[in-house]
Amino acid sequence: MSPILLQGGAGALFFLFGLLTLLVQLGIIVWIYSDAQQRSDQPAFLWAIVAFLAPLLGLVLYLILGRNRY
Repeated sequence: MSPILLQGGAGALFFLFGLLTLLVQLGIIVWIYSDAQQRSDQPAFLWAIVAFLAPLLGLVLYLILGRNRY
């Protein structure tokens, strides 16, 4: 098998992984923003900024600190 074909396949795989990561990050940001509008006393856009800067940490912090306990 040609090394050029293997390199192309690896590049496509990395591209798909990066695209999937970007979509998950955008999904986390949108979900946190919409949920914070309904369930948080703090501004939703600030939680969205936290999720943008650190997606997984922002999600954990929002779940622990951001949501009101009704």
